[in-house]
Amino acid sequence: MTDYILETWVSSIIREAKARWIMGEGKAWRPGQKLKLLFAGYNGTRNTGSDVRVEETLRQIRHILGADRVEFSVMSQNFDYSHGYFEGTKQVHLPDIFPSFLAREVPRHHGVVACEGSMFKSKFANALTTMMIGSLGIATAQNKLSVGYGAEAGEMDPSVRQMCADYCKSSLIITRNEESRTVLRELGVPTELGTDTAWTFTPRTPEYGKRVLREQGWDGTTPVLAVCPVNPYWWPVTASVAKYAARTIAGAYKDSHYRTVYFHKSGPEVEGPYRTYLEAMARAVDVFRKQKRVFPILVATERLDEYACGTISASLGGVPVLSSDVYNMYELVSILRASHMMVSSRYHGIVTSMPSRVPSAGVTMDERIRNLMKERGHEDLLMNVDDEDLTDRLLAAMHKLSRDGEAIQDGIGRTVAKNLKVMGRMGVMFEEELQRRYPDFPTRQGEWGWEDYLPPLNPELRQLMEKYS
Repeated sequence: MTDYILETWVSSIIREAKARWIMGEGKAWRPGQKLKLLFAGYNGTRNTGSDVRVEETLRQIRHILGADRVEFSVMSQNFDYSHGYFEGTKQVHLPDIFPSFLAREVPRHHGVVACEGSMFKSKFANALTTMMIGSLGIATAQNKLSVGYGAEAGEMDPSVRQMCADYCKSSLIITRNEESRTVLRELGVPTELGTDTAWTFTPRTPEYGKRVLREQGWDGTTPVLAVCPVNPYWWPVTASVAKYAARTIAGAYKDSHYRTVYFHKSGPEVEGPYRTYLEAMARAVDVFRKQKRVFPILVATERLDEYACGTISASLGGVPVLSSDVYNMYELVSILRASHMMVSSRYHGIVTSMPSRVPSAGVTMDERIRNLMKERGHEDLLMNVDDEDLTDRLLAAMHKLSRDGEAIQDGIGRTVAKNLKVMGRMGVMFEEELQRRYPDFPTRQGEWGWEDYLPPLNPELRQLMEKYS
């Protein structure tokens, strides 16, 4: 019911924004002004993937439009967790109850760029999808730039699905796979095919990641196995005033409380499968390390993953746990890239390691890792979180990573090179959409190649492009 209230509230704000615009309230961009864009995302929670995506989206679009011509703002749910991120960008606080914030903040800008990966799906939280639709919808209601950048669309509950059809039909959604385009085309939402934006990210130096691993007990020569688990079963998060009241008054729902009025899915249907998943991963790693010389680490690329990492670590006798709560995105990605093999249920655990060609296998709960492994040609390295034979399949996958690492690296390198080109074309699509909305905005003149639409690449990526392009 609370989710439905949020959806109804945001829908009314979009309609009101349109009415106010028709009546002459609000201002569009005018020549001579800096273009003010609001970047809507799931930031300030120490979710490494979400933060990396937005960091690179900001860098790319600033590079294309010119830093002296733009003024960017990005949403953050906690400034402490996003401190030091998003250089040159103003951070604005996104409250847990967000409709009034959207009504106030979106009209202050000349457009919105929605940059959360799981943009249109009910898997994680209808509230998050509602916030994304609201940000884009208010912008289109005022005839402003409205772009979803590197989005993914999946199964949506009927209410948010209808919201998407109603309020995003004048936005441009650049998706990161063809499957997402299919979902949105059925709703009449304009789409183009793009990719994720994390490919161009530059973490701290490789020496930093190696130093941290040595501090954790690594001998400098043993292959490092990074394991990135999640809780696949406690989604979606839903808003509940009743649970919030019970939590506040009687201390109920402690284990499932996310924050304020938001609660994870809970109960036996969560606890049993979750325990089975963690036990299967722990068993596979334990057997593997007895068969192969390996130094395992558990990596929580989002703070929410710390319990999963701690549980598996305890089962393995206390192997190191490295968390985004301690290491920022520049540090944590450096650690991931210093690894030699990876097993991950985190999509961006895999993506952010791929520029260093770390051989990886995926244990998926939805379509994101599945689509990525299919693109890489590594469907034999893909498992589902609820596979009955997960331990055996994981063990086989880890042996394949160890045995066939060079061939797997080759497929990874080709995929990164391909996606860098696609990301460059995304920049072209963005520029064209901006020109459609604001034809007087001074874009770059002359002929430009796809690589000119990428932010500056680090030497590792330039060498990779030379080898595979």
